[in-house]
Amino acid sequence: MFRSFLYFCSMKVIIAIDSFKGCLTSMEANEAAAEGIRNAYPDAEIIKVPVSDGGEGYMEAFHAAIGGQLEEVTVRDPLMRPIVAKYLLHNEMAVIEIAQASGLTLLTQEERNPMVATSYGTGQLVADAVQKRARHIIVGLGGSATSDAGIGMLRALIDTYAKHGQWDDIEALKDITFTIASDVKNPLFGEKGAARVFAPQKGATPEMVHALDERARKFAEVSAKHFGYDRSQMPGAGAAGGLGYAFLQYLNAKSMPGIQLLLDTIHFKELAANADLIITGEGSADRQTLMGKLPMGILEQSGQVPVYLIAGRISDREDLLKAGFARVECINPPDLPLEEAMRKEVAQRNIRQLLK
Repeated sequence: MFRSFLYFCSMKVIIAIDSFKGCLTSMEANEAAAEGIRNAYPDAEIIKVPVSDGGEGYMEAFHAAIGGQLEEVTVRDPLMRPIVAKYLLHNEMAVIEIAQASGLTLLTQEERNPMVATSYGTGQLVADAVQKRARHIIVGLGGSATSDAGIGMLRALIDTYAKHGQWDDIEALKDITFTIASDVKNPLFGEKGAARVFAPQKGATPEMVHALDERARKFAEVSAKHFGYDRSQMPGAGAAGGLGYAFLQYLNAKSMPGIQLLLDTIHFKELAANADLIITGEGSADRQTLMGKLPMGILEQSGQVPVYLIAGRISDREDLLKAGFARVECINPPDLPLEEAMRKEVAQRNIRQLLK
């Protein structure tokens, strides 16, 4: 099927596939797709673009696109245990992936408890980047274990910089610009807030959800009185357990969809302008894909170039085709058990088979 589609093309293909969570990284998925195309078309010009929407792999995607060095720092994990985390430093720009220090994957199932999990380690990463002369900091908000409204992150910055333990004492952050990268539109608290929507998957019981929501509400009230403005209801304030709010309210951050920020940085529109085909994908594609997820970001910046969408699971195919994807294909045979489909080598083989 892919061969018949590509028959009329002059064979410049851009591959920009999101990670298949729990199975393949973006780089691994891209390489499997490239191998499939090369098997059928050895002379094809293939450009692989690692991508992420702000969560897993965001730092690596920027590193692959713009270079720079990965800085290693000993910080605190969500339970305040020392760990080594990384961030990207490129000239005066830093890219921080909050999951490195405050991620859910750092905890076992039994350890998950957003009542105690803290974003302190993310604040330590920010502090280290500032100390190493970063003047613009991009923060990928995804995969957090926390629901502390960013209080832990702010505490780390106060501990590092405040002469008298007060936020207003901090001068080092005055000239730093922050951009938070997230597709989450939720406010900090309320029915669609960080606690009610996201805390249960981080281990919160219904009682915890209520307590976390109230804690966030009170923190926002105190903060609004201090600053004279309230950003708790801004889209994205509820991202990463409220870390979005802390960056918006305390660090005057700008918010952008993660994939748009990445694609703008690497000038994707110009890259795609003379391509014949773009291949994108994700683990599971359905009508939620149309709500600003990574493949839609690719589609929106593709111009007139056909975009081929692949995924490990497909629902709402007609909606995806109506949105503008040239083809929508599942990499897995319909009778393949999920456990088998989630194996890395199986997913890689199926991507290669589909695209050869």
